[in-house]
Amino acid sequence: MNKLLFAGLLLALPLSLAAAPQSLNVPLPAPSATPSAVAPTAAVAFAQLDPAQQRQRRSDYAAWRALPEGERERIRQAASRFAALPADQQQRLRTQFLAQDQAFREGWRLGPQLGAEFPKLHGLFGFVPPQQRDAVLAVLRQLSPAQLAQLALVAQRTPPQERDSVRSAFLTVPAAERDTWLKRQAGQ
Repeated sequence: MNKLLFAGLLLALPLSLAAAPQSLNVPLPAPSATPSAVAPTAAVAFAQLDPAQQRQRRSDYAAWRALPEGERERIRQAASRFAALPADQQQRLRTQFLAQDQAFREGWRLGPQLGAEFPKLHGLFGFVPPQQRDAVLAVLRQLSPAQLAQLALVAQRTPPQERDSVRSAFLTVPAAERDTWLKRQAGQ
């Protein structure tokens, strides 16, 4: 299977796996459905979940809402492709996804662009203090694919004892100077 398609298919999984491994549960209605038509059914289903599942759903929804619209559209498309697959292939992909490290799976909640790079960025950004989280995500979402690749090199080359200072330094670099900073840090 095409690597990009496989990654795209996995984008929808973090939103659905916590609820029911046998079904795809994308948190958005079909484009033709109205919120009022979907809300009663969703509310009833949500009320039937235990508190831990409800917390997970709220967390999933918050992650979904934090994504830029372009990223959400890519996930909707991936979910459609995933739903069109035969049930056995869907289950095989779910099994493969669940076999991955939890940190890898959680990285996909950041959307397609950051999710694809998250395993490489995890050392530098996997344990961000809560007060830095929004700033970090805002900056990371502004980066081009080339800049993300350079940042991945920086993250992989940064020793654990230097991660906090490198991350803080990166966050203070003005947008106009990021390319230069990244190239210098990546040794290019």
